[in-house]
Amino acid sequence: MASRSLFFRLFSLLMISSFVFVEVAMAGDPDILTDFVVPANVTKVDGSFFTFTGMRTLVGSDPPKTFKVLKASMAEFPALNGQSVSYAVLQFPAGTTNPPHNHPRSAELLFLIEGSLQVGFVDTTNKLFTQTLQVGDIFVFPKGLVHFQFNADKENPALAISAFGSANAGTVSLPNTLFTTGIDDNVLAISFKTDVATIQALKAGLAPKP
Repeated sequence: MASRSLFFRLFSLLMISSFVFVEVAMAGDPDILTDFVVPANVTKVDGSFFTFTGMRTLVGSDPPKTFKVLKASMAEFPALNGQSVSYAVLQFPAGTTNPPHNHPRSAELLFLIEGSLQVGFVDTTNKLFTQTLQVGDIFVFPKGLVHFQFNADKENPALAISAFGSANAGTVSLPNTLFTTGIDDNVLAISFKTDVATIQALKAGLAPKP
């Protein structure tokens, strides 16, 4: 019964939050000259092409042990190509975070539907804006700015839906971008005013586990 209730809550809130795209999509992806874009490998277009079923995994499933994102972007849902919209469902177990990152091609409109979240972003003058969100709150992360979300509750999970004004908003994770892409240790040590040993320890901590 609880999982069914969650499903209908998610469905209702997705439908309600879709109205926010009227303004967000105005500055989104380039306009297309057709009603929609069909991939070259698709030979039949019917209602199924415009239906995304990837969120069904949320229904009746156990909460994740670590922070998890379920995306409905152009990569997962090709019908979004040219439509300037996409979604993500963010699942935060107790005490977990979505590390600092940005979306280069879209703002993010986050709608909290369970638990509480500490959120924030940094603007181009290096000013930090933070807020503690409660269920029902909506927070906007401006396009391209570094931001984060943190579930500080040590006992209860949090669940949020994020809407984007792009079919492919992109995600640049600062920890991964800086410490897992092969940037020279000396460059990072000088930039962060630390030593190479500290940089190597950070890289080791972020390296994929075997």
